[in-house]
Amino acid sequence: MTVNLTETRPKPRVPSAPVAAPTRPLTRVVLEVVKFGVVGGSGVVVNFLVFNLLLQGLGWRATAATVLASCVAMATNYLGFRCFAYRDRASCTRRQIVLFFVLSGLGVAMESGLFYAGYHGLGVDGPFGSNVVKALSILLASAFRFLVYRTWVFRQDAHRAA
Repeated sequence: MTVNLTETRPKPRVPSAPVAAPTRPLTRVVLEVVKFGVVGGSGVVVNFLVFNLLLQGLGWRATAATVLASCVAMATNYLGFRCFAYRDRASCTRRQIVLFFVLSGLGVAMESGLFYAGYHGLGVDGPFGSNVVKALSILLASAFRFLVYRTWVFRQDAHRAA
C-alpha cells in the first residue's frame, strides 16, 4: 500500500452570498415609485374610508371631512414610508419626522384646496362627484408628496448610495 503525500484534495466549495447586481438609476427610481405607490395606495384607501364615513355616514361638511381624512391618512402613511418604502434610507430622526409632517401638511393643504375648488368652485358634489374630486385632488397632491419625500424627508445616505 502506498500513500501519496503530494496529492491534495480540492477543498469543498463554500457557497458565497449572492452578489447583488448594481441597480441602474432608472430601475431604482421605478422601484421607489412602486413602493411609494403601495404605501400611498393604502393611504388612499384610508383617506377614502374616513372621508366617506365622515361625509356620507356622519353628515360632516365636505371640506372638514377631506381635511380630517387626509390627516389620518398622513399619519398612517408615515409608518408605511418609514418601515417599507424608504427603510433603506437615512435612519429615523426628529428632523425627518418634523419635515414629514410639515411637508405632509402642505400636501394636505394642497389636496384640500384642490378639493374645495372642485367641490364648491365647480359645483361637483354628491356621493359620486365628491369622490371623483377627492381622487383627483389626491393624485395631484401625491406628485408633490413623492418629490418632497424623496428629496428632503427620506434622503439617500451618501455612504449607502455608493
